[in-house]
Order: sequence, then structure tokens, then C-alpha cells
Amino acid sequence: MTSSQDPSAGEREPPSRAVQTVLDALEKLRFGAIQLTVHEGRLVQVDVTERHRYPN
Repeated sequence: MTSSQDPSAGEREPPSRAVQTVLDALEKLRFGAIQLTVHEGRLVQVDVTERHRYPN
């Protein structure tokens, strides 16, 4: 890996669209689950299951 490819060698690249989707889901989710689907080493799908709890 060359220094131009090494994020620690200087300025970091902005997160990819897939990574940003996961970060956004984490930020909004209070209760629930995030499931990542990976094919051949690449993130291809993000499923978010949100739980809503109501008092009795």
C-alpha cells in the first residue's frame, strides 16, 4: 500500500455511500437492529428494524 492509499498518512477520504448509510441508521435508531448483507466482500444491503415500545 502506498502512502497515497493509506488514510493514516494524511487526509482521510469521506465515507462511501454504503458506510454513510450505516452511520445515518445508527444515529437515528434508538431501539432495534441493523443487519448488513455482504456479497463477495462488499456491502450490498442495509436493513433497519426499529422497535417501538409503548407504556401500559
